[in-house]
Amino acid sequence: MYHIDIMTLFPDVVGDMLCESILGRGQERGYIRIDCHQIRDYTKNKQKQVDDYPYGGGRGAVMQADPLYQCWKHICDEAGERIHTIYMSPAGRTFRQADARRLKDDYQRIILVCGHYEGIDQRFIDECVDEEISIGDFVMTGGEIPAMAVADAVCRLVPGVLSDPSCYENESHWNGMLEAPQYSRPEVWHDRTVPPILLSGNHAKVEQWRRKQSILRTRERRPDLYEKLDLSSKEDRKLLKELDEELRDERPYAENTPD
Repeated sequence: MYHIDIMTLFPDVVGDMLCESILGRGQERGYIRIDCHQIRDYTKNKQKQVDDYPYGGGRGAVMQADPLYQCWKHICDEAGERIHTIYMSPAGRTFRQADARRLKDDYQRIILVCGHYEGIDQRFIDECVDEEISIGDFVMTGGEIPAMAVADAVCRLVPGVLSDPSCYENESHWNGMLEAPQYSRPEVWHDRTVPPILLSGNHAKVEQWRRKQSILRTRERRPDLYEKLDLSSKEDRKLLKELDEELRDERPYAENTPD
């Protein structure tokens, strides 16, 4: 069983979301377990205060180190070992599909820490956090949505959560490319038709078409990913040639006009 602990000020909201759909079924079947821990339960004052003014001045408040530490320590003590701990932070390394695979392969249990307000006391980070992760170059009001995104991305890779590995191996970013476009019934919708190749029943041709579309999408939308692709195989070179020919044919014919 893969186990994720989420330290948060909103455990009910996070827990309810992660108990639905695929992840909910994965928990029911015992493939994964997601526990949400209320940080306020680990304060030492009657007001359940978890934040205070920042030293040095400034607006907002900072989450205090001790409630975070007591919550973290309780989880680790219960597990009988120190658990790999991740702080969801805009200052962290940007999360990629490769990180989801790494976290699934390298650990059986992880802790995700959700900050709030103006962040959390650096001393907790220095003592307890093993890595910081961001989901993009923007700032949110709290770490709950990023934590749910990471939990979802990791858990769906756990064997048994999805019906077959092909469910995620053919998706965007698994092999460094974007996924090909998908279609479902009806065959014609708003005068838009499904590409004929997908109705042919020729599975080899369908896979070839999807590979070509995946290459095209990546080249057009994510040139940064495209530059890293290894398309040196005979099959890929053939697809690239076909793509270039198709794109050339689609360009309107421009007649030479006198100056």
